[in-house]
Amino acid sequence: MAKARNILFIMYDQLRHDYLSCTGHPHLHTPHFDRVAAMGVRFSNCFVQSTICGASRMSFYTGRYVQSHGASWNNFPLKVGEITMGDHLRDCGMDSWLVGKTHMKVDQTGLDRLGINAESVIGARVAECGFDIFVREDGIYPQGPDGMYDSKPSPYNAYLNKNNYPGINPWHDYANSGVEDDMAIASGWLLQHTDKPANIREHDSETPWLTRCGIDFIKTAKPDQPWLCHLSYIKPHWPYIVPKPYHNMYNQSHVLPVVRSEAEKQNPNAVYEAYFTNAIAKAIATDGIREKVVPAYMGLIKQCDDQLGVLLDYLDTSGRMEDTMIVLTSDHGDYLGDHWLGEKDLFHDCSVKVPLIIYDPSAEADNTRGTVCDELVESIDLTATFIETAGGEVPDHIVEGKSLHPFLRGEQVRNWREFAISEFDYSATMMAAKLDISPKDARLFMVADKEWKFMHSEGGFRPMLFDLKNDPQELNDLGDSKEHQTTIELMYERLGQWSRRASQRSTKSDAAIVAMRGASRKMGVLLGVVDGSELTPGIMKPITGKVEHRFVDEE
Repeated sequence: MAKARNILFIMYDQLRHDYLSCTGHPHLHTPHFDRVAAMGVRFSNCFVQSTICGASRMSFYTGRYVQSHGASWNNFPLKVGEITMGDHLRDCGMDSWLVGKTHMKVDQTGLDRLGINAESVIGARVAECGFDIFVREDGIYPQGPDGMYDSKPSPYNAYLNKNNYPGINPWHDYANSGVEDDMAIASGWLLQHTDKPANIREHDSETPWLTRCGIDFIKTAKPDQPWLCHLSYIKPHWPYIVPKPYHNMYNQSHVLPVVRSEAEKQNPNAVYEAYFTNAIAKAIATDGIREKVVPAYMGLIKQCDDQLGVLLDYLDTSGRMEDTMIVLTSDHGDYLGDHWLGEKDLFHDCSVKVPLIIYDPSAEADNTRGTVCDELVESIDLTATFIETAGGEVPDHIVEGKSLHPFLRGEQVRNWREFAISEFDYSATMMAAKLDISPKDARLFMVADKEWKFMHSEGGFRPMLFDLKNDPQELNDLGDSKEHQTTIELMYERLGQWSRRASQRSTKSDAAIVAMRGASRKMGVLLGVVDGSELTPGIMKPITGKVEHRFVDEE
């Protein structure tokens, strides 16, 4: 009988949920994503726990909400002591390996305080978000007057140097830039260049390189040792530039109409206004720019799909398809000009909802192949799912997600979640400076069910509310509507219910706590006892008997 022995956990960076042919895009054909969807289950309502790379990924890797793990922005360290996916899986006898990006920032202060050497096995796993490292490549290497954004050595830059791409940072100069007729670098940071081909052989670009790294890992993995491989791609994340032949596969005729309305700018939530007036939003709204960016973004996705095909073919020919669970997802989406916004950050579907496709080779999953599940799923559910795949029991006092195995097996699920949560801490941004609010107030919370989406803003700003049934494009903000106060109150009640969860009591399970009830009496702590007749003889025995000397009669 087929059984999932290994897990191939594939994450794409900044991939929108609706830019695949299996999710309805009319022009972007992704047959290999579709192939996995036909073999497994596609989840149509998957929400990430934050819409920024680092915070979202830390929730994926811990199975915990952002408020629980605390790494709420890029380069905010995941504190020492957080238990990760890798920790849980190793307890189940499964190794956990990284090939690609995590955006993990080490809690060096915590390591130093505890005297943990980051070069030791334990220290390295703490420093690398619980993974053992096959290749760590975060894939963002900008350089400015104050130095490099990421100072770690880049395996990809080293690969490019070995293959005759010169310079300190060929990631920028070749892989993410075009070239002018006079040989000048046409930087991919400049959106005017996004319709140019990247100045790199397609074989050497980031996505094929990481695919080969992933295949190399599978080839060298111990045959008798179950593994999870987190193959974490860098694209289709900006810079929006792609090598030939993908740079001109799509054109303006393939660009879907922008989803936005002038009404969105009337009486807006103050945080939303700060974002749609920022530099990124203005750039994507510049005449002709969106028409260049979207085809490049589509080309990046097409290249990802083609490389997924290479990977699937290898799994087929190697026999690994028969014992490997495959998971396809993303850390967040991309506005691409929708709602007057660029990048990600806020909670419209194009930002907070991600694709999630799971293929389980187990025979128990045969009845659900090619189906779509529309239940509310959160990214933290993957850690719970992987623990069960590895044969473990989910420690629900630590892992806040729920296993998706019942949906993969077509089982009836009772008491599934009624709403999904996402969080966004924008305290380190210029939008917080523009609004003149303190870091503790620069936070947003989303509560979403299948009919409504609600956003609470700390700092005294009014909420946002969307009627998803009657306004699926989320164009009409009802956050200040008196007619919808009942719904707003319900969402605040749900937010309060969520915030009161026992998120920090992670050292004792419910079962362990229940077992403690009354245990102190059996260890001699006899509070509330009058004469002992209330107790069983076994409990009384250690405190009965006679002493050898009567000291109370001595002066």
